Amino acid sequence: MSEQQQPSQHQVVIIGSGFGGQCAALNLKKRGLHDYVILERRDFMGGTWSQNTYPGAAVDVQSALYSIASEPYDWSQMFADGEELQRYTYHIIDKHQLREKTHTGCNVSSIRWQQEGQQWLIDCEDGRRFLAQFVINASGPLSTPVIPQFPGRENYKGRSFHTNNWDQSYDYRGKKVAIIGSGASAAQVIPAIADQVGELHVFQRTPHWVIPRPDYRFKPWQRALLRRRWAYRLLRQAIYWGLESRVIGFKYSAAMLNLLAKRRAIKHINTQIKDPALRAKVTPDYTIGCKRIILSDTLYPAYCRDNVTLHSSDDGIAEITERGIRSQSGQNIELDLIVYSTGYDATDGVISYPVEGRDGKTLSQAWAEFPRAYLGTSMPGFPNLFIVTGPNTGIGHTSAIVIIEAQMDYIMHSIQTVQRKQRRAIEVKADAESRYTQHIHREMERTVWKSGGCNSWYQSKSGHVIAMFPGFSFTYRRWTKNFRNSDHQFS
Repeated sequence: MSEQQQPSQHQVVIIGSGFGGQCAALNLKKRGLHDYVILERRDFMGGTWSQNTYPGAAVDVQSALYSIASEPYDWSQMFADGEELQRYTYHIIDKHQLREKTHTGCNVSSIRWQQEGQQWLIDCEDGRRFLAQFVINASGPLSTPVIPQFPGRENYKGRSFHTNNWDQSYDYRGKKVAIIGSGASAAQVIPAIADQVGELHVFQRTPHWVIPRPDYRFKPWQRALLRRRWAYRLLRQAIYWGLESRVIGFKYSAAMLNLLAKRRAIKHINTQIKDPALRAKVTPDYTIGCKRIILSDTLYPAYCRDNVTLHSSDDGIAEITERGIRSQSGQNIELDLIVYSTGYDATDGVISYPVEGRDGKTLSQAWAEFPRAYLGTSMPGFPNLFIVTGPNTGIGHTSAIVIIEAQMDYIMHSIQTVQRKQRRAIEVKADAESRYTQHIHREMERTVWKSGGCNSWYQSKSGHVIAMFPGFSFTYRRWTKNFRNSDHQFS
């Protein structure tokens, strides 16, 4: 092995520099653990809100809650747009000097457990190597974009890109544009560009339920008040408990779901769309909440524009041609740009690189049936490896950062327990993980995500709902705080 290939050794390697990686770094620092590095596959830091720069990008959880609890921010509005979220992300990075701890352009190609040294060997595509006692994977479930293999896609001669890789140099004004997909990202892009393009064709596989977006721009005196920690904390708590009540509808009461959500969504359609045929196209046939609910006041008006055509599933994509798209009705649509808003590999592809654990066991083997993990964070056979936003940690009713921060309680307790016991490794027991996973999927049967009559990205190929946690976030937080030594083995 040449000198250049000698691995750099650290106590902790964090993979990913988005909010998950930032939370991990802040928690390590708080506990006096400074021997860590962050590996970021892109040439810039920040994760989701640095990568997703498409027109109209914004958060769909109130900003005061969609932020790290220990890092309040002077938000300008209730639902921050992409630019403000990026500023917040960089504020955290720079305040805590995380750039100095980060290796950018370091795309992890594999990690392998070294039994002899009780540590992980991490390889990056460019040849850089790292050894770490602990690995915290914070690459995120919405980081690997997926583009389906539409017939003829490779023949298209125009411009095309995924919303996750928006080409800022391309001028779409006056152009003929197609957006494939109608989910959360598309619902933000469509109204942002509809009045600027010449033609806009939206190809919708299945419609989403849409409810109004209760946004609000804070007045100067309100921002001044919210700079006081007690006021900011009060707002966070009010938002948190208001959102937490949604679980009652998602899991326990279909009547409440219909009363509070479906009626509102139907009224929204009827108020904003006058054309009966268009109303029929945007009205889902599944229970509200089964797929992600979209917050928007501008999507339906965009669909109503003369230059916008919504193609429903009965007039989907038959073929992508050199010059555009041929629809199933036989229409040849000439295009300058195709935007793929076709989602991410968020279930079966939670970790995008090969992982080899103890005794040569691979993560793909462990997850052959479906992805699973104790507290959505650790797995038997993979000592000292922790997954941020792993299987069944997605949250449909509140801020993902609430769950990330709860995971940090478990991860930090695990690391400190290893140190206190003067051991090298911690590993969850197989029976503990099995009990946990069985409980999660029993509970999932009661939720709208399982019984709502839709096919969503929440489900893995196995049919199991992998993306979501089937309950209140405060329940998950309690579980992560109450560390069970008996569920783990140490070596």
